[in-house]
Amino acid sequence: MKRPTQVDVARLAGVSRATVSYVVNGLAVSQVPISEATRRRVLEAIEELGYEPDARAQALRSGSTQTVGLILPDIHNPHFWQTADGVEQELRAAGYHLLLSSADLNPDYGEEIFKELSRRRTDGLILMSALIFQSEGAQKILTQLLKRRFPIAKIGEHPTIDCVVSNYEAATREAMAYLLALQHRRIGLIYGVRPPWDDGLETADLLPVDSAGGLDRLLPYQDCLQAASLPVDPELIVTCGTTIEDGYQAALQLLKLPVRPTALLAINDLLAIGALRAASDLGLRVPADLSLVGYDDIPLTRYLTPRLTTSSKDMIKVGREVVKLLLARIQDPDRPHQRIDVQAQFIIRESTGPAPL
Repeated sequence: MKRPTQVDVARLAGVSRATVSYVVNGLAVSQVPISEATRRRVLEAIEELGYEPDARAQALRSGSTQTVGLILPDIHNPHFWQTADGVEQELRAAGYHLLLSSADLNPDYGEEIFKELSRRRTDGLILMSALIFQSEGAQKILTQLLKRRFPIAKIGEHPTIDCVVSNYEAATREAMAYLLALQHRRIGLIYGVRPPWDDGLETADLLPVDSAGGLDRLLPYQDCLQAASLPVDPELIVTCGTTIEDGYQAALQLLKLPVRPTALLAINDLLAIGALRAASDLGLRVPADLSLVGYDDIPLTRYLTPRLTTSSKDMIKVGREVVKLLLARIQDPDRPHQRIDVQAQFIIRESTGPAPL
């Protein structure tokens, strides 16, 4: 069935197409002398036919699509779902719609998505994936967008873009101090940052990446061990992927060492969930035999047995705050660069306890 047009509405209401356009665009009362009876006939014809205005045409007339794009690093991690939830809540409250994409932890695909969204008619973009900025092509796109004052905001630190910054450095120091106070001296790290598209990536290759690459957990982990006069043992740091299965395999590797760790930090909760299963399969009790710490506080962590000790950036709040920055930039393209800091919180639950004798 053919989609009804303004011509169809005009024919049914017995008016001109221009009159229908005036009514649809809200000009019937204030700017164009159309009677209330005529306006009502047009509205009744619109409802009877099920006419919907063309959003693209409206956007061209108004200069606004009421749509904002968001690029997440990885659609598979619930941590990023929480971000999208916060972004959508704030956009919806402001009358905007969300266009969501994922870089899938791949800088090449991230650049492709960035390029595609930059070409679409959106009112602004929110970037979360640090991987996007690793290519010259993406940097060129960003420069072009900023040159024409296109509104952009970022979750994560950036020197020239409005940004909301929240990292796990302080929370990691707090977690390490807590474990050391519980007499843990062999603390392993499941460093789940290897993307699925590059099994040969080494830890050193990830150093230019911001907190999304886990450096805000790796570096304070190393610092705290050294401050406690403990060695940073490469055998206790396993670099792997970011999924539950990756966490499971990494934990098996660590827990099968001749002298196994008594505590594990996993740099996201999915890895920690895999580690929890690995400990169970090896007959280890958490926390009696092994303490376990995750990151992100995804909803599932509160319902595990035991409930997972973790850290939270409150990504719903982060999502809402970055939207506020973007909408302010849309209203005032020339405002000074803005930065908002959101403090992460270390949350002690049931998966951590004193080191076994």
